[in-house]
Amino acid sequence: MSEYLDDLDTGPCVGLVEKQAFTFGSADEPMTLESGRSLGPVALAFETCGSLNAARDNAVLVCHALTGDSHVAGRYQEDDPKPGWWDIMVGPGKPIDTDKYFVICSNVIGGCMGSTGPMSPDPTNGPTDGPTDGPTKGAPYGTRFPVVTIGDMVRCQRRLIDHLGIDRLLAVVGGSVGGMQVLEWSVRYPERVCAALPLATTTKHSAQAIAFNEVARQAIMADPAWNGGDYYATGRPEHGLAVARMIGHITYLSDESMRHKFDRRLQDRCELSFDFEADFQVENYLRYQGNKFVSRFDANSFLYLTKAADYFNLENQHGDGSLVASFARARCRYLVVSFTSDWLYPTYQSKAMVKAMKKNGLDVSFCEIEAPWGHDAFLLPNPRLDALIAGFLDRVRGQCSAGECEERGTHAL
Repeated sequence: MSEYLDDLDTGPCVGLVEKQAFTFGSADEPMTLESGRSLGPVALAFETCGSLNAARDNAVLVCHALTGDSHVAGRYQEDDPKPGWWDIMVGPGKPIDTDKYFVICSNVIGGCMGSTGPMSPDPTNGPTDGPTDGPTKGAPYGTRFPVVTIGDMVRCQRRLIDHLGIDRLLAVVGGSVGGMQVLEWSVRYPERVCAALPLATTTKHSAQAIAFNEVARQAIMADPAWNGGDYYATGRPEHGLAVARMIGHITYLSDESMRHKFDRRLQDRCELSFDFEADFQVENYLRYQGNKFVSRFDANSFLYLTKAADYFNLENQHGDGSLVASFARARCRYLVVSFTSDWLYPTYQSKAMVKAMKKNGLDVSFCEIEAPWGHDAFLLPNPRLDALIAGFLDRVRGQCSAGECEERGTHAL
């Protein structure tokens, strides 16, 4: 998820929001992860907007992308320079209308925005004082944090939804890695989801997507300051993380968007410098994005979250190698959206999932939206996307109110 959306006019806002925390499990009663390792206690940072109705059937879970957080909309303080990352989509009168829906967004485990991750204190570390070859008790996990999966993230979200007293979500929506979580929700908990909106996403990473993530990880691990992940007391691998972000950021854009925004224009000069400074605007932009990212994100979290995305494989996890079989458990309605210039998760991948859904007789709407801005198009203003999401949610809300969702949602695990 990109961070070049600083100057958007997002329209009416939900107002002030508050980051909350939900904790479950303990060191004695941990959560068992898909890797077989254990984690506990587990904390999730989350935020909500709108109001849960009396029937508790108007909840919409928004899942964030790779480096996002729970701050989906609104502001923490009146003078905040910008609102949440999807404020163009979530709010009063917007496609995900907080006058109609109770919107929930949580930071994933493995992240660094309030949920349990590599920079969280490890309760199982060694003695609190005296000589020790390892970290002291309460020191950050670092790379001792267990590898987590998209499935693990969704299982934690389900615990949060239980905590909020919600039996069935009206919809789960998200783009990119958030879209992977949407797909996981729809097949892992079919009785808990009325509608799913996976945007600009895939059921599994291509070799090219894995390759970009690996180069980004190697940039972090090659930074001497990384120190095997134990850098919290000695100084962060800022250069490596900045380069990793630059690599990722390129995949979020498109050739057309970069040509339109930068072309070969020079940065604050009229002639080439004939040195290794940033001659071109695109070089300066990527350096700016990398340095900006370093100030807010944890390098170890970046390693863990990219690995979780690479491991995601819906057909292997839920279909024994068959994409059609993986959707056999699903009972929800789907709205699948792709974008013409998204070369990270191109449209052919969305069409493959739509085909598998239809082979299971599911109610599926699909749209490929013409957009020149690459993978990040789902984060940018787009009237067609707005209309699709607003109309789809209104239709689902009407059908669920009429009891159709209850009928379709009855499925034994």
